[in-house]
Amino acid sequence: MELAHSLLLNEDALAQITEAKRPVFIFEWLRFLDKVLVAANKVDVKEKQKKLVEQLTGLISSAPGPPTRKLLAKNLATLYSIGDTFTVFQTLDKCNDIIKSKDDTPAYLPTKLAAVACVGAFYEKMGRMLGSSFPDTINNLLKALKSAESQGRGEILLSLQKVLSGLGGAAASCHRDIYKNARSLLTDRSMAVRCMVAKCLLELQNEAVFMWTTELENVATLCFKALEGSNYGVRVAVAKLLGTVMATALMPKQAAVMRQNVKRATLEEVLELMATGFLRGGSGFLKSGGEMLKGGGSVSREVRVGVTQAYVVFVTTLGGQWLERNFATFLSHVLDLVSHPRATQTHVEAVYSRRCVSFMLRATLGGLLGEKAQIAAGKEICQAISKQMRAVEAVVNDISGENKAGASDVSASQHVMVCALKELGSLVQSLSATASPLIQEPSIGLLETVTSVLLHPSMAARLAAAWCLRCVAVALPYQLTPLLDRCAERINNLKSSPEAVSGYSFAMAALLGGVHQCPLGIPHSKGKLVVSIAEDLLRTAAQNSRLSLQRTQAGWLLLGALMTLGPSLVRYHLPKMLLLWRNVFPRSQKELEAEKARGDSFTWQVTLEGRAGALCAMRSFVAHCPELLTEDVIRRLMTPIECAMTMMSHVPAIIKVHGAHLKASAAMVRLRLYDILALLPPKTYEGSFNALLRELVAEFTLTDNSANTTTSLLRSLCHYDDSVLMGSWLQETDHKSIEDQLQPNSASGSGALEHDPSSIYLRVPVGEAIPGPLPLGVSVIDASVALFGVVFPHVSFKHRLQMLDHFAECIKQAKGVRQQAVQLNIFTAVLSALKGLAENKSTLGPEEVRKSALALVMGALDNPNPILRCAAGEALGRMAQVVGEATFIARMAQTSFDKLKSARDVVSRTGHSLALGCLHRYVGGIGSGQHLKTSVSILLALAQDGSSHEVQTWALHSLALIVDSSGPMYRGYVEPTLSLVLTLLLTVPPSHTEVHQCLGRCLGALITTVGPELQGNGATISTIRSSCLVGCAIMQDHSDSLVQAAAISCLQQLHMFAPRHVNLSSLVPCLCVHLCSSHLLLRRAAVACLRQLAQREAAEVCEYAMSLAKRAGDSTTINLNITETGLEGVLFGMLDRETDRKLCSDIHDTLGHMLSSLAVEKLSHWLKLCKDVLAATTDVGGAVAFEVEKDEEDSEKKDEMDDDTMFTGLGEDDKSKPSVAPRWVTRVFAADCLCRIILLCENADKTHFDLAAARSAQAKNPKGDLLVLHLSDLIRMAFMAATDHSNQLRMAGLQALEDIIKKFASVPEPEFPGHVILEQYQANVGAALRPAFSPDTPSDITAKACQVCSTWIGSGVVSDLNDLRRVHNLLVSSLDKVQAGKGSSSQLYSESATTMEKLAVLKAWAEVYVVAMKIKKEAESKPAKPLRSGDEDEDEEDVGADVLPPDSLITLVQPELPSLSRLWLAMLRDYALLTLPAEFSSQLPPDGGAFYTPETIDTARLHYRSSWAPVLHAVALWLSSTGFGAGEEKEEVPSAPSKAPALPQGAPSSTKTFEESVKDRMHLMLGVSIEFLCFPRPEEPIEHVMSCLQALCTLLESPCAKTHIAEDQLLAVELLNVLHRLLLTRDPPAVQLQVTAVVQETIRAAQDHLQRQRSSKGKEEEGEKDSQSSLGEGGDTGELIPGKSLVFAAMELLVFILVRHLPQLNTRVKESPSHVPLRPQRLPEESARLVANTVSILAELPSLCSPAGSMTILPTVLFLITGVLRETAVKTSDNSVPLPVSAALQGIKTIITSPLARVESIQTQWTGLVRSSLASVLEYSQPDESRPDMDEVSMLTAITLFLLSASSELVGVTVLQKGCMDRFRNGLNSSDPGVQARCYQLLLSVFQHSSRALSTPYIHALAPLMVEKLKAVERSRPGTAAELQAVQEGIRVLENLVGMGEEQNRVQLLALLVPTLVSYLLDENAISSAPQVSKGLHDFALQNLMRIGPLYPAAFKIVIGAAPELKTRLESAIRANQASSKAKAAARQAQPTVQATPTIKLKTSFF
Repeated sequence: MELAHSLLLNEDALAQITEAKRPVFIFEWLRFLDKVLVAANKVDVKEKQKKLVEQLTGLISSAPGPPTRKLLAKNLATLYSIGDTFTVFQTLDKCNDIIKSKDDTPAYLPTKLAAVACVGAFYEKMGRMLGSSFPDTINNLLKALKSAESQGRGEILLSLQKVLSGLGGAAASCHRDIYKNARSLLTDRSMAVRCMVAKCLLELQNEAVFMWTTELENVATLCFKALEGSNYGVRVAVAKLLGTVMATALMPKQAAVMRQNVKRATLEEVLELMATGFLRGGSGFLKSGGEMLKGGGSVSREVRVGVTQAYVVFVTTLGGQWLERNFATFLSHVLDLVSHPRATQTHVEAVYSRRCVSFMLRATLGGLLGEKAQIAAGKEICQAISKQMRAVEAVVNDISGENKAGASDVSASQHVMVCALKELGSLVQSLSATASPLIQEPSIGLLETVTSVLLHPSMAARLAAAWCLRCVAVALPYQLTPLLDRCAERINNLKSSPEAVSGYSFAMAALLGGVHQCPLGIPHSKGKLVVSIAEDLLRTAAQNSRLSLQRTQAGWLLLGALMTLGPSLVRYHLPKMLLLWRNVFPRSQKELEAEKARGDSFTWQVTLEGRAGALCAMRSFVAHCPELLTEDVIRRLMTPIECAMTMMSHVPAIIKVHGAHLKASAAMVRLRLYDILALLPPKTYEGSFNALLRELVAEFTLTDNSANTTTSLLRSLCHYDDSVLMGSWLQETDHKSIEDQLQPNSASGSGALEHDPSSIYLRVPVGEAIPGPLPLGVSVIDASVALFGVVFPHVSFKHRLQMLDHFAECIKQAKGVRQQAVQLNIFTAVLSALKGLAENKSTLGPEEVRKSALALVMGALDNPNPILRCAAGEALGRMAQVVGEATFIARMAQTSFDKLKSARDVVSRTGHSLALGCLHRYVGGIGSGQHLKTSVSILLALAQDGSSHEVQTWALHSLALIVDSSGPMYRGYVEPTLSLVLTLLLTVPPSHTEVHQCLGRCLGALITTVGPELQGNGATISTIRSSCLVGCAIMQDHSDSLVQAAAISCLQQLHMFAPRHVNLSSLVPCLCVHLCSSHLLLRRAAVACLRQLAQREAAEVCEYAMSLAKRAGDSTTINLNITETGLEGVLFGMLDRETDRKLCSDIHDTLGHMLSSLAVEKLSHWLKLCKDVLAATTDVGGAVAFEVEKDEEDSEKKDEMDDDTMFTGLGEDDKSKPSVAPRWVTRVFAADCLCRIILLCENADKTHFDLAAARSAQAKNPKGDLLVLHLSDLIRMAFMAATDHSNQLRMAGLQALEDIIKKFASVPEPEFPGHVILEQYQANVGAALRPAFSPDTPSDITAKACQVCSTWIGSGVVSDLNDLRRVHNLLVSSLDKVQAGKGSSSQLYSESATTMEKLAVLKAWAEVYVVAMKIKKEAESKPAKPLRSGDEDEDEEDVGADVLPPDSLITLVQPELPSLSRLWLAMLRDYALLTLPAEFSSQLPPDGGAFYTPETIDTARLHYRSSWAPVLHAVALWLSSTGFGAGEEKEEVPSAPSKAPALPQGAPSSTKTFEESVKDRMHLMLGVSIEFLCFPRPEEPIEHVMSCLQALCTLLESPCAKTHIAEDQLLAVELLNVLHRLLLTRDPPAVQLQVTAVVQETIRAAQDHLQRQRSSKGKEEEGEKDSQSSLGEGGDTGELIPGKSLVFAAMELLVFILVRHLPQLNTRVKESPSHVPLRPQRLPEESARLVANTVSILAELPSLCSPAGSMTILPTVLFLITGVLRETAVKTSDNSVPLPVSAALQGIKTIITSPLARVESIQTQWTGLVRSSLASVLEYSQPDESRPDMDEVSMLTAITLFLLSASSELVGVTVLQKGCMDRFRNGLNSSDPGVQARCYQLLLSVFQHSSRALSTPYIHALAPLMVEKLKAVERSRPGTAAELQAVQEGIRVLENLVGMGEEQNRVQLLALLVPTLVSYLLDENAISSAPQVSKGLHDFALQNLMRIGPLYPAAFKIVIGAAPELKTRLESAIRANQASSKAKAAARQAQPTVQATPTIKLKTSFF
C-alpha cells in the first residue's frame, strides 16, 4: 500500500500486483492524491499536471467502481482548480462523448457513470469558470437520463444537482428543462432514484422561482405521488423538498425576489396545500369535482407520514421566531387536520392521524422554542382546548336535539382534545418546575381547563386529560396532593354522572401512577382515601344500572393504581383487598353453573368488566409489591384466579346466548388473566396447564378469530442485530413515533390510551413519552404468546409434541394472508417458548419433539416473507442452544449446506444462509467449530452473487454473525474475508445500502477478531490494518447514514486496539459534522466514538474540532455550529435538543471525560462555558447564543449546498433566527460540572485555593489559571442556580454553594490580614439561601439548604454576630416548624419528606452547636490577655480571632438549647429503635416515633441514617456540659404538655429519678454508638465515624458517664472490642487517634472506679493488711478472662495499633525468613502522636489490676514499652525528644514507681521483671553499626530511671551494673558534647542517690574517667557553647562529689578539682584575644574557685599551698577580675546563677 502514496500513479507497482488487488491499489492512490493535492505546492502540481490528467482520464475508461469514480471525479476537478485549466474543455468533451456513446452493455456502464460523475464534479468545483459550455452538457445529461437504467439515472441526477449548485443563477435558461425531465422521475420505481430527484429539485428550487410560484401546486402533487409506496429515505428526502419549497413560497429568498416580480403565497394557501396531502394524498385536488369529497378510499399511510415530516421541515426552515409569531394559526391548522372526517375514517386511522399531528407539534414546539415561548404556546393550547370544550358542552346540553350535526362534531373533537392535551402534557413535563407560571396564572386557568375535559363524553379525551394532569403533577409535585383531593371531592359530589365517575377516576389513577416519579411522595392518608372511594364505588355499582359499568371500572382502576404506591402503603390494605378479590368471583363450580343460567347481556357485561378489573388490580399488586407475595398470599390469590380460568371455558357459550358485543369484555378478561399468570411462578397453577394451554393456543392460532390479527412481539423476540434484514432499524430514527405506523404487523404504531385505561397508571416503557397500549385484539394475542413462553418449559414432553404437531396442522389448514398471520403468531410463540427454555436451562425434549419442532422451523426457512425467515433462523439457533447436542447441530447445519449447494431461488438461499449464522450465534465458536470451514466457504460464495443483492445482504449478515461468535477460531479466515469485503465495497452500487451496512458489520467483526494484534508491525498485520482503514474510508464516504455509522463504529474498534494508526485529524472533524446529522443512529455513533476518544485524548479531540471550525469558516463545504466554545459548546447545545436517552448519557460522559482531562488547564474556558449555560435567561435568544441546529431533520450532509446558498436558504441574515437558551436539564448538568471542576482543582494543586500564591503565580505566568481568582464567578453561578425556578437546578446550586464554602472557607485575604476572602460574599450566600426557607419550598431543597446554612455558620467565615444572624434566623424559623409536631400543617408531600426536612434542621443545629462548643473550648483554653499594652506586637495575628468574643456563636445557640436538646434526644431514640433488626420489629412503637410515622418507616430509616452522627455528638457535648442535664428536670414538667404534643416521651420523664434518666441516656448514647461502630457500612462517610468517636470521648469526660461505664465492665469491654474492630477496617490516622482518646477515657473511668472501691474497702478493714490484694482485675490468681476483662480488651487494641505503626515490634515478623531488618526511622507526625498515646495508656493498665493480675500483663507491657523506646529513640536534628520516646520514658517511670513494688506476695516476680526490663534496655542501647543514629541520651535516661526508681531490686546485680557502667562510659566518651553534658547530668543524679549501696560502685567506676576527661580540657579548650556546657556539667558533678566526701578525704578530692579549675584560667595577656567560649570557661572556673574557697577554707589552703604555680595563676586572675569595674563585677556576679541551669531539658521531668 505504501507504493500507492505518490503524486503520480506508480504504474510499475500496479502492473506487478494481482488483478484482484488493483482496484484497491488505485483507490488508495486516489485517496492519497485527494489529501495531497490540496496541500501540495502549485508549481509541483503544474509540472506533473499533464501526466496526471492522462492517468486520471485513463482511469475513467477502466470501469471504476462507485467509491473510486467519486474520488476520481473529485481529484480531477481539484487538479484543474489548482493547476492550469487549458485542457479542461478537452476532458469535458471526452466525458460528454462517453456519455453520448450508444454502448449499453453492463460492462461499459461503470465507465459511463464515471464520466457523468466527472462532469458533475467539474461544474461543482469550477462553476461559472466553465463559461457557456453548460447548455450542451445539461442537454447531454438530460438525453442520457431518458434512456438510462436506475443506477445511471441516480448518477446523472446527482451530477445535475452538482451542476446546478456550481452554476447558481447562471443556469436559469436550463431550469425549466431540468424540472420537466426530473419531475416525472419522482415516481420512479427505484427508491434511490426518487431520493436523487428530490435532492436535485431541492437544489433547483434555490434559483428556480417558478417552482414556488406558478408550479407550486404541481410540485406539491408530485411530492404526494412520490410518497406513495415510498421507503424511509424517500420520505425524508421528499419531505425536505416539499417543506423547503413551501417555506420558500411563504418567505421567498431576497435575491430571487429582487430579480423578478414575485407573487408571494399566503400562509393559508400554503397550509391548505399541505393539508390536501395529509387528508387526500396524491390522488388529486378539490378542483377535480365534488365526487372526490364523498368518495371513500383512505390516504396511503406513507403519504400521510411523509407530509407530516414535511410540515416539520416547513416550520423548522422558517425558524423558531416565525413559529412564535404564527403559533396560533399553525396550531388551529394542525388541530383541524385531526378533526377532519377524512383523517378519522376508522378508529385505527384516527389514532394514526393523531400520532402524526402530535409528532408535528412535539418536533416543532419542543425543539424550536425556548422556555418562555413554550409557556406562551401552552397558553394557546389551553385556549384551543377550552374553545373545543365549550362547543362540546353546547352539544351535550342541547336537549331539544336541534343541533343534528353536533354528534359528529363531538366525536371529531375527541381527537383534537387528545392531540392538544398530549402536547400540553409533554410541554409541561419537559418544562418541569419552570412551567409554574403556566399553572399559576389565573388568566390561563390551565388546571380548570384540563379538568373540565374529564367530563368529555368520549373516553379517549377523558384519558388524555387525566394523562395531562399526571404530567402537571410530575413536573410540579406540589400540585399532586391538591389535585388528588380535588378529584376525590368531585367523584364524591358527582357520583351520579357516568362521565364524572369515569373521568375523575382516570385522573386519580393517573396521579397515583405519577407518584413514583415524585421523590417526595404523597401523604400516607391519601391511600386510605383512595381505598374508601374505590370501595364505595364497587359497593354502589349495582344500585343504578345507568352507572354500574362506570362505577365498577372506576373502582377497580383506582385499586390497581393504588398498588403502584408500593408495599409500604399496600401492606395496610392487603386483607381488605384479598377479600374484595375473593368476592368478585364465584366460590365454587356449583355457583359458576348457577351463574350461567342467570342474567341478561347487560349484567354479564358488568360482571365481565368487574372481573377483568379485579384481575387487573391483582396484576398491579403482583407487579408492584413483590415483597408482600408470601406463600399464603399467593395461595389466596390463586382461588379467584383459578375460578377465572374455569370461567373462561364457559364464556363462549354465554356470548352465543347474549350476543357478540360481549366479545370485547371477554377478551379483556382473558388479557388480564394472561397478564397476571405471566407474573406468578408457573408452579402455582400447574393443575390448570391443560385448560390454559388450550386457550392460549386457540388465541394465537386465531381459531375463534376471523380477523387475521398478528402479534407485535416478533420484532422484540428476534435479535436486535437482525434489524437490517427486517428493516426495523426504522424504530431507531427521530421519526420513530410515526414510522411505526408503516410496520407490517397488525395495528402497528396505533397505541393509544383508550385501548387499555390501566396503562394510565403503569410505568411508561423506556423511551416512550406516553404509554400507548395496542388495540385489544393485538394485546390479547401478545399476552397469550408471552404466557406461552413462560408456561412451555414446565409442560410435559407429550403435550409439547401435541402442540407442535397442532401448529403444523394449523399452518397447513390456513390459506393466503391468513396463513401468513397464523404462521407469524405461531413462530413468535415458538420463539418465546425456546427463549423460556433457555432461561430455565431446560431441554427441548426427546427425539420426536425435536423432529416436530425442526420440521416446523425448516418449513419456514423458505417462506417468501422475510420476517418469517428471520424468525425461523432465530428459532433454529435457539433450538440448537436448547438441545445442545453435537449430532443434532451437525444435522441442522448439514441440511442447510445441502440446500444452499443446490437451491437457485433467492428465498431459500437467504433463509438457509441466515440459519447458518444463527446456529453459530447461539452455539458459539466451540460448539460449531467443525462446520466453520464449510459455512464460511459457502457464505463467501453467496456474498459474491451480484445478481441478487438480497442474497448478498443475508449472506454477509450471517458471515458477520459467524465472525462475531467464532472469536479467535476465525483468525485463519480473516484475510480472504477481508479481501472479499473490500472488493464488494468497491463494486456494489451505493443504492444497495443494506449490502453496505452488512459489509460494515463484517468489517467491525473482523477488526474485533484480530484485536490487539492490530498494533503489530508484521507484513501481514500491516496489510490487514491498511485494508481495514481503506474499508472504513469507503464507508465514511457513502451517502447512506447507516453505512457512515458503521464506518464510525469500525474506526472506534480500530482506535481501541491500535490507537496510533487511527488518524484523529481526519476522524474528529468527520464526527463533528455528523453531530448535526438528521439521523439518530449516525449521531449516536458519532457521540459514542467521541466518548471513547475523549477518554484517552480529550485535548487532541478538542483541538481538531476547533481547527475544523476555523476551516469551516473559510471553506464552502459545510455549515457547522462550532463557535469559540468549541466541541464542548456543541455538545452542551445538543443536550438541549436531543431526547434519546442513550445519546444524552453518552454526551454527558464525553463532556465528563473532557472536563476531567482539560478543566484544570483551561479553567477560564470551562468556567465560562458553565457560566454561559447557567446564565441563560429563559427568554428566547437569551444570554447565550448556542447555535442550535437550524433543522433537526436536516438533509444528509448538506454537502450538496454551497455556503452562500445555504445562508440565503435561511433568510438573508442568519441573526434573525433566535437560538434556544439552554433548557433546565442542561443547566443542571452545568451546575454538576461546576462541582466537578472544584473537585478536580482540589486534587490537582493546592494553589487553586490560596489567593496570595495564586496572585504571585499569575504575575509570573499570566496564562496560568487558578480557581481562586474566579471565586466571584463561582459564587455567582451557584447563586444563579440556587435561586432558579427549577427544583433540580436549585439542588445542584445549593450543592455547589456548599462545596465552595467548604473549599474556600479558610482561604485568607492577603490585603486584610485576619480576614478570609469569602467574607465579601455574605450577602450573596444569604440571598441564595433565603428562598429555600420559604413555606412553599419542597422539603428536599429546604433540607439541602439547612446543610448549607450549618456549613456556612460553622465555617467561621463570618465573625460579626449581626451578619451571622441573617442566616441563623433562617435556621431558627425552621426549628419552629420542627417543634410544631406531627400532622399539624396541611401536608403536600409524604410524611417521610417531613421527616427528612425536620431531621435536616436538627442536624444543621447540631453541627452549629458542635462548632460553637469547639470555639468556646478553644477560647477558654487560651490564657486570658488583660495586658494588651506592652505586648501589642506579638498579638497582631490574633486580632481577627478576637473580634469574635469567645462565646459569640454559643450565645446564638444557647436560647434554643432547652428545646433542641429535647428534640435531639427524641431523634436519637427514634434512630435507635429504627436500627433494631427486623425480628424486633414488634418493639417499635405502633404510632411511630417523634419524627416518623410507622407507614413511612423504610424511607425514614435512610433520612435518620444520614443525620444521626452530628446529633449524637451535639447531645454528648450538651450532656457533658450540663452534667447530664442535671438542672433541666424541674422546668420540664409544666412545659411538656404545652410545648411538645409530638413527644409523648417528654412528659413521663419528670417522674424518673436523676440516676435513672442518666442511665437511660447513657444506654441510648452508647447503644447508638456501639451499634454503628460495630459495622459502619463502607459507604458511610468517615465524618460519621469521627462524629461518633468524638461524641463518645466527650461523653466519657463527664463524671456521670464515667461511673456508668465503670460499673458495668462488660459494657466497657464491648466498647473496646468494637473499637478494635473499627481500627481493623478504617485507616485514617485521625480515626485512630480519636479511638485512643476514647480508650484513654474508658481506662480513666475504670481507674477512678477502682480507686473508689479501694478507698471504701480500706476504710472498712483498716486493721487487716493486704486486704486490697484481690481488688482489681485478675484477683488472686492473676487470670484475665478474654471477653470479660477490660485490661485484656485494651491490650488487644493497643497492641494492634503499635504493631500497625511499628511492625518491627512483632517478634513473628523477625523470625520469618523473608524479614529484612528495618532501620528505625522517624515516624510521621500523626503516627508518632498515636504511638505516644498508646504507650501512655499501656502504662496505666497495671493500675487496673490486682497485684497478681498486674504480674500477668506487666511482661507484655514492659516488652512493648521498651520495644517502642528501641524503635523510636532516633536522634533528631534539633535534639528534641520524639513524642513516643518521652511517652515510653514516662511509662517506665509510672510502672517502676507504682505501689506494686511494696506488695510482698509478688516480690520475686517483680524483681525479676525489673531486672529483665533493664537488661532489655541495655541490650537495645548497645552501640551497633546498624543503628548509627540511635539516641543515646534517651537510652541513658531510661537506664537512670531504672537505677533511681528501682534501686533496691538492682543493687548487687553485677551483670546489670557492668552494663550500665559501660553505657555511661560510652556516653562520657561520646563525640557529641550534648550527649556528654546529658550524661554528666544523669550521672550526677545516680551519684546523689540516697542508697549508697547503689551509688558507690558507680562513683568508683566512673569518677576517675571523669577527672581524666576534665583534665584533658586544658589541652583542647572548648570551641562551641555545647562543649563549654559539657565541661561545666562535668565540673558540677565533681563539685558535688567533693561535697559528698567525708571530711578526712576532702583534701584529696579538692586536689583533683582545684588544679583542674585553675588550669582553665587564662593569663591576663591572652584573655583579651581569646574567643568568646574560651573566655566563658575562664569566667566559670574563676567563679567556682571563688565559691569553693570560702566553702572548705582549710582544705583549700592546703591544696593551694602545696602548688605555688597554682597560687600565682589564681591571684593574677583575681586581680584582673577586680580591675574591671565594680558594675561589671556586679553584673557578672549574677551570671553564674543563670548559667547553672542545664540547657537541655526534657519536655517532661522524669525525676
